[in-house]
Amino acid sequence: QVQLVESGGGSVQAGGSLRLSCRYTGRRSCIAWFRQAPGKEREGVASISSYGNTIYADSVKGRSTISQDNAKNTLYLQIDSLKPEDTAMYYCAADILLRSWCFLISNNYNNWGQGTQVTVSS
Repeated sequence: QVQLVESGGGSVQAGGSLRLSCRYTGRRSCIAWFRQAPGKEREGVASISSYGNTIYADSVKGRSTISQDNAKNTLYLQIDSLKPEDTAMYYCAADILLRSWCFLISNNYNNWGQGTQVTVSS
């Protein structure tokens, strides 16, 4: 069982930046960020494996960075050039099954945080 607590969300203007944090406890392999906007399905944003391999959704590729600090048991997501369409609840998710690549498929993750809200105004 992996416990996950997100933080760092907030309200920003378009073009701004945010860094989300996810503090986790317990052993994990894949860890990722997902987001869900009102009325829309949950979508994967970025993931990182215990090997350091990363995957990004096309919607954030080139303007976001996922990273981890293993000493602090913390996952980060930096998003730059924020757009109104980035507005969503952002969730941290983790799984213990060892994989080289952590695909952004929500069913692959069985541990989820409560989420942190990101609101981008135009």
